[in-house]
Amino acid sequence: MKKGEMKTYSLEEITDKHIGKRGTPKREAFEYELRLDLLGEAIKQARKQRHMTQEELGQLVGVQKAQISKIENSLTDARFETILKVFKALNAKINFNVELLDQSVRIA
Repeated sequence: MKKGEMKTYSLEEITDKHIGKRGTPKREAFEYELRLDLLGEAIKQARKQRHMTQEELGQLVGVQKAQISKIENSLTDARFETILKVFKALNAKINFNVELLDQSVRIA
């Protein structure tokens, strides 16, 4: 590397260094929180595109405005059923991908 040049790092390298390698408890917790943040942000954006308030969405779903706020801001672990109701109320199509990381799964 020439003098004065900056070394660049990938996001994966930075995350490995500061959070931990994939598979470690700290990294798994980080990835889980990141997924919750993305889910909350998707709900917030969809709600705003539908020109709805948190209170209006809560009424459609059957929960308080505070619960919608907590879901959008990833401050709670909402039940899967509630998340499905939220997306249904938003008239939004959702997709979930499931990957089996352990290939030795057997069903007897």
